[in-house]
Amino acid sequence: MREQGSAPTVEEKTCPSCGRALADSDLAANQFVCPYCGHHFGIPARDRIRMVVDDGQFRELDASLVSTDPLDFPGYPDKLSTLRAKTHTGDAVVTGIGKIGGIRVAIAALDTRFLMASMGAVVGERLTRLIERATKQHLPLIIFSASGGARMQEGIISLMQMAKTSAAIQRFSDRGGLYISVMTHPTTGGVTASFASLGDIMLAEPGALIGFAGPRVIEQTIGEKLPEGFQSAEFQVEHGFLDAVVPRARMRTTLIRLLSLHKKGGAEHVG
Repeated sequence: MREQGSAPTVEEKTCPSCGRALADSDLAANQFVCPYCGHHFGIPARDRIRMVVDDGQFRELDASLVSTDPLDFPGYPDKLSTLRAKTHTGDAVVTGIGKIGGIRVAIAALDTRFLMASMGAVVGERLTRLIERATKQHLPLIIFSASGGARMQEGIISLMQMAKTSAAIQRFSDRGGLYISVMTHPTTGGVTASFASLGDIMLAEPGALIGFAGPRVIEQTIGEKLPEGFQSAEFQVEHGFLDAVVPRARMRTTLIRLLSLHKKGGAEHVG
């Protein structure tokens, strides 16, 4: 309880781009985008999904699916337990079925709060199950990617998720499904090298870092200085890797427009 007459405590964050102090309440009201410079802060997976789906129109799937620590990696079970309690997610991705503009979609979002959204067996399995549901039900697929890469605590089991998710996307595509991939900051490593780069339509949030290896690793390997803005979403659009950079405030309307234009890709409008 605060003393009478004292000012309430205001939780703040400092924008890493412009250095301004921002009240958490102001950030939340602006979809966690800096009102001064437009920097897009990372957000939890469920919040990201809520920002684009119709109100109350999302049903989460496979939330009970969790890792069994297949390699008995030291400290991994404790870390998983801590992160599950902190993030209220079983792992680094949330998947489910929802509606966007009245159109049923299969949708997923990765959550960097959980081991930098590294891809392990659970991430790969949840995504694959979602893609297979989208294939069977003829639903368009939307995945919001963000990741630091493969999950080292799961070794080769983590790496095989690249092939597993990519194969599921191929089967989905063979059936004529529409896949919209949205890359957010950062999308790197095995996620970039697999399902995140296989969209029929490739979008990204402003300023997102997109690549396989980091810029410093590449510079050290090739012995050259990289171009300004290398691996940024804007650089990727200029060089043909992405179709568009879409600010968070326009993401929902953009998705509605794309889904409406591509109903032949599997979108089913529900009145």
